[in-house]
Amino acid sequence: MFLFLQEPSLYTVKAILILDNDGDRLFAKYYDDTYPSVKEQKAFEKNIFNKTHRTDSEIALLEGLTVVYKSSIDLYFYVIGSSYENELMLMAVLNCLFDSLSQMLRKNVEKRALLENMEGLFLAVDEIVDGGVILESDPQQVVHRVALRGEDVPLTEQTVSQVLQSAKEQIKWSLLR
Repeated sequence: MFLFLQEPSLYTVKAILILDNDGDRLFAKYYDDTYPSVKEQKAFEKNIFNKTHRTDSEIALLEGLTVVYKSSIDLYFYVIGSSYENELMLMAVLNCLFDSLSQMLRKNVEKRALLENMEGLFLAVDEIVDGGVILESDPQQVVHRVALRGEDVPLTEQTVSQVLQSAKEQIKWSLLR
């Protein structure tokens, strides 16, 4: 009998997806070339949605991949790894993403709020996973880092209200000294 052992790897996550309640893509980040074309990615996303949107479970094996998922109101969150990947690690990424977004969106994790805060979503995903390697699983740290990165926006890219708010803060602190 032969036992096939997979070499350990830091490249844990193959993809992170967020679909709406129709199975349409709101966010997708693929970290390898399992599905190299957008057409193949969308077909995979439809398949995954059709297999998972009516079930209460949190894990599935699909097309040789381990899929952990969670739904909230009108959103479906997916973290995908290879078939031999540790489900608890993938679930830690999923929970970190969901809890981070929940804090950033003030517990209003639904499609409209997410679409209004896509920049925060992109920053959060980049803080949690980089190139398929898990960097962070603590939602407090992710939210803190996203807030710091959000403050580093150059003056030319800020909206008028952001500039005014920043000026008010500076005036307030100069008066308090």
